[in-house]
Amino acid sequence: MADCSELHIPVLAQEVLEWLTPVSGKLYIDGTLGLGGHTSLILEKSSPSGRVIGFEWDDQAARPAEERLEKFTDRFRFIHSSYADLVAQCREIGIKRADGILIDLGVSSLQLDTPERGFSFMVDAPLDMRMDKRIKVTAEQLVNRLKKDELADIFYNYGEERQARRIARFIVEARLKKPVKSTRQLAEIVRRAIPAKYHPKKIHVATRVFQALRIAVNRELDNLVKLLVDAPQLLVPGARICIITFHSLEDRIVKQAFIKNPEYRVLTRKPIEASAAELSCNTRARSAKLRVAERV
Repeated sequence: MADCSELHIPVLAQEVLEWLTPVSGKLYIDGTLGLGGHTSLILEKSSPSGRVIGFEWDDQAARPAEERLEKFTDRFRFIHSSYADLVAQCREIGIKRADGILIDLGVSSLQLDTPERGFSFMVDAPLDMRMDKRIKVTAEQLVNRLKKDELADIFYNYGEERQARRIARFIVEARLKKPVKSTRQLAEIVRRAIPAKYHPKKIHVATRVFQALRIAVNRELDNLVKLLVDAPQLLVPGARICIITFHSLEDRIVKQAFIKNPEYRVLTRKPIEASAAELSCNTRARSAKLRVAERV
């Protein structure tokens, strides 16, 4: 039964525990710590001596996560870095092997609900979209500097937006008059660019464009591919890697990597999705898909 009492509800929490199978004495890696929801559950399940190393490149999310996990004292360690650098960072601190890896590729509630981060068009805010402030290029810079064809490629390849070229043309025309600097400004341009008959019914018309820009700014798909190639170096034989995706591009990459890499054995032929009970508590879980593989 899903628990609706928490302010922050990690997606597919019970399913992650069932497939990751954390036990005492083992070491696990949460490559996307976020607010610490999954890590907290893994530490509780692997009591009294299971350990977790949590990676998070968004320091705004990491601060409340560290406070939440203080009670686990020496069983938890935080690393301010992207999961793409997971293997190198672990070796730097003397960790050569892990007994399981979890990656949750969703944008956290904190990021979506913090206007100045620029992830959402629900409020007007600067076009930023960086997960890590150390990243040099913002969404605003991409929108105002890239050529029309380059913007169209981002919207089509990362957002699967069929109106990509028309949207790119409208953006280029708009920025000739004044720079596109805010989330509402961009969302309005997208709304005008796409004919009303093509507006999606279940999501905001600008959703795919915002998703595509976020992926481009943070190089999310490149990071995912790197992780999938590198992870077997760290996993002990029989250890599992659990990856939660939120859109078809990510899910396709994970599925193909698990199938094609002989170091993985696929455990979930079809992705695991949220139960009706979970969806009643957390609508953001509706797109979540969990795939699991085992280190051969």
